[in-house]
Amino acid sequence: MTHPMEFTNPPFKDLAKRALDILLPPACVACGTLVSRAHALCGPCWEKVDFIDDPKCQSCGRPFDSDPGRESLCGPCLRNPPIYERARSAIVYGDHSRRFILAYKHGDRTDMVPSMTGWLARAGEDLISDADVIAPVPLHWSRFLTRRFNQSAELARTLARRSDVPFAADVLLRKKRTASQAGLNAKQRARNVRGAFSVKPAWLSGLSGQRVLLIDDVLTTGATLNACAGILLWAGARAVDVLTVARVVRAERE
Repeated sequence: MTHPMEFTNPPFKDLAKRALDILLPPACVACGTLVSRAHALCGPCWEKVDFIDDPKCQSCGRPFDSDPGRESLCGPCLRNPPIYERARSAIVYGDHSRRFILAYKHGDRTDMVPSMTGWLARAGEDLISDADVIAPVPLHWSRFLTRRFNQSAELARTLARRSDVPFAADVLLRKKRTASQAGLNAKQRARNVRGAFSVKPAWLSGLSGQRVLLIDDVLTTGATLNACAGILLWAGARAVDVLTVARVVRAERE
């Protein structure tokens, strides 16, 4: 027998959503301007955000100005291949995107998670389909107390639920409180995170042969993600891919 609430639930949910939109109209996640649907960018903000598409480096995901052909790698990846296998990012870390990413990271803007997760799903479709587990870059416990949430973990958890891929919340531990990476060059960043991560002992047997998809907010030089990938491979992971909301794009000579 069909439960009577099965007939009333969908209309009730729709009515509740419309009522909520009246009380709390959906706003642009970047600037707060009213928009037609929740978790969206307004037109002007959309035009200011540089979404990454092909052509791009097939290793690190760096966007190319012109198409060098399929399976092409950028200069830095040819000279010094990253430890992770593939990286993809949704947008370029620029003047406009920096503001709302920092607001998310340091301003408790967890309302941005659905939007950013949607961008991740689009940018990393192939990585997600290949992943055995999705894991976040961890925060040191002291920083977690300050921020009250791990921005990478919130993205990873939501993406895993959306993609129906197992979420490995605690596979990585940050055992050292490192200095901020801001203002450091590539070599300094690599030195700063050396020895900072470990694999939780309970995961040492479960990682064998797994392809791990690492989630973070921003890829700058890749030092943190390389450090995480290295320890995961040491622990037995078959491969590590990387997916971030944004990435810094510098001249190739850097």
